[in-house]
Amino acid sequence: MAEEKKKRKGISKAALKKSFRLYKYVKPYRGEFAIGLIFLVLSSAANLAFPKYLGDLVDATKSEDIFEKINEIILILAIILVAQAVVSFFRVLLFVNVTQKTLANLRQETYQHLIQLPISFFNRKRVGELNSRISSDISLLQETFTTTLAEFIRQIIVIFGGITILLVTSPQLTFFMLMVVPLVIVLAVFFGRFIRSYAKKMQNEVADSNTIVEETLQGIFNVKAYANEFFEIARYRKRTDEVARLGMKGGLYRGAFSSFMVLGMFGAMVAVIWQGVNLMANNELQPGELMSFLFYTAFIGGSIGGLASVYANLQKAIGATEALMDIFDEGKEELQAKEDREPLPNFKGEFELKNLSFSYPNRPDTKVLNNLSFEVKAGEQIAVVGPSGAGKSTLVSMILNFYQPESGELLFDGRPATDYQLSALRDHMAVVPQDVFLFGGSIRENISYGKPGASEEEIIEAAQKANAWSFIQEFPEGLDTLVGERGVQLSGGQRQRVAIARAILKDPRILILDEATSALDSESERLVQDALDHLMKGRTSLVIAHRLATVRAADRILVMDHGELVEMGTHEELIQKEDGIYQNLSQLQFNT
Repeated sequence: MAEEKKKRKGISKAALKKSFRLYKYVKPYRGEFAIGLIFLVLSSAANLAFPKYLGDLVDATKSEDIFEKINEIILILAIILVAQAVVSFFRVLLFVNVTQKTLANLRQETYQHLIQLPISFFNRKRVGELNSRISSDISLLQETFTTTLAEFIRQIIVIFGGITILLVTSPQLTFFMLMVVPLVIVLAVFFGRFIRSYAKKMQNEVADSNTIVEETLQGIFNVKAYANEFFEIARYRKRTDEVARLGMKGGLYRGAFSSFMVLGMFGAMVAVIWQGVNLMANNELQPGELMSFLFYTAFIGGSIGGLASVYANLQKAIGATEALMDIFDEGKEELQAKEDREPLPNFKGEFELKNLSFSYPNRPDTKVLNNLSFEVKAGEQIAVVGPSGAGKSTLVSMILNFYQPESGELLFDGRPATDYQLSALRDHMAVVPQDVFLFGGSIRENISYGKPGASEEEIIEAAQKANAWSFIQEFPEGLDTLVGERGVQLSGGQRQRVAIARAILKDPRILILDEATSALDSESERLVQDALDHLMKGRTSLVIAHRLATVRAADRILVMDHGELVEMGTHEELIQKEDGIYQNLSQLQFNT
């Protein structure tokens, strides 16, 4: 986080360039947006017309046909007022419509890009931070498009339009009034830099505090089991206190800026009145013109004063956009939609590793897999065992093509993995992990995730093969039973069997079982193992296991240690190997 902040410091041009990339999402609606801008200009012009006609109203008292002149000006003011109300309505309506459609596209593309990023990206980022990007940052952009941007343009029009009118009215008084403007602008820029830095720091701290909430609520079981509620409360308090501290410090700068603005503008008003009265005394200015001048000065002063908060909000939006665009700059996987995937009707499910080596990007000096070579035939059941840290889970990630090897090759049916479409290849694989993740919907939705659009009969058949149908029938809602967040309404064995039903429904050629029964009681393990035996029939199966009793029947057992393949053979062959890792593991487990 600190490196990211350091990297962003002082790169306003780069941040601005990233912000302009938002135009891509506004572009389809640029016609509506342009009309909205026209209405905004007309509304601002109507604002500028009021002081002039109010001044004319005062001067009308000196005309011969006083009542006719007053009525004429009142009619013009009424027309301007109605016109302003109409154009303001359509301006707001158009800006809101464009904003909602633009941000809908932005949310969709952000999620679409995010979900296609490789696993390595999610290993570097936290869920709370990414969720904050999609929710908080895009909500901030909504306020910018609907309010802040319009307010910024309106104030710019009022400032420059008002100054132009003042120059026409009285150049001498205008130059006198403008003597304070450069100072105000310098202050706005100076304080704006501080406001932006504190706004960015606050955004980062808010994202961090949201991460704490998300993680603790997701892991509430562990929080309570370890009696760490007050530890988490203290951790969240520390973050939110930092948010408050930064907010108050930023408020101090904004307050100081506002105070200077109030002092400067009221001082300018007094000075302008004094100078105006002098000009009136010399017959160089009419009372109505002085009144208009004061109104314009107030308008201009208010707009300049309001620029501080508008500028701060724009800086927040630029920071939010920069964070979003950083996500878009991440390279995504080359995935294909269902209809665009290459059909693989003759895919057998054979795979082979040839001298494959791999290190994680954040640990380039540590070989997690080192010169790994073995071949798995179609329909073969292979078990992978070894001590913790041997590289078993990384091997699973490599077969799923979550990472690319540093050296060596991964082949499927004799062809390099890179020759296949990634989505088409993963279509023929399924994983049943130890820690099953179920979505918070119904059992039906979780099973059909293996084959979206599957029929009722297919789902029931898969549940029966997974030994899950018996307990599903016991629920009053059956397949429509809600499983709760991460499947908490189901037992461990039930979650495993739902996951197996999902894999059965997918009907993969390659099946990966990652410690699928290690966390279950004996009865659940028997039911799950029976379901797995049915699932593995006729499929190429790779079983990751710590408990060797579950892999004795495998066609071959691969023993890994420190990322290397150190032993290979059947259970009977490996158990006879003197001082072998497999023999030592067997003695430890079975003797115990």
